Amino acid sequence: MRNEKVILLVEDNPKDEALTLRALKRGNIANEVVVARDGAEAVDYLFSPGPDGRLNSLPQLVLLDLKLPKLDGHEVLKRIRADERTRVLPVVILTTSVEDRDRLNGYRLGANSYVRKPVDFREFADAVVQLGLYWLVLNEAPPLSS
Repeated sequence: MRNEKVILLVEDNPKDEALTLRALKRGNIANEVVVARDGAEAVDYLFSPGPDGRLNSLPQLVLLDLKLPKLDGHEVLKRIRADERTRVLPVVILTTSVEDRDRLNGYRLGANSYVRKPVDFREFADAVVQLGLYWLVLNEAPPLSS
């Protein structure tokens, strides 16, 4: 089990993945980033034992896209909130969706924040850096349950 603060990035678009990783690096956020490229991969990372039979350590933060193959972001969020181990895990929806119903559904399912991806790289990079700094540095995570 590692003590470093891992970010789970759930993103199927290779360009958005690369932009997010570049923005984090540019903002000097050096945390390990685990990338899941679809909803099923994210759920596997969080809930399926590895080859050694142990579960992965929980990430400090999940950056979750909504429009994903296999399982969409809302379904991933529903599963995160349904499990005692991950119920209070910080989840930020990071999406291009401008649909009010997506935003409302995200909050109803327990998202901590909903951020629309800016189209401009500089704005996108600034948003990612601010998210990282807030959730990884400023935010006080809930205590681990026994």
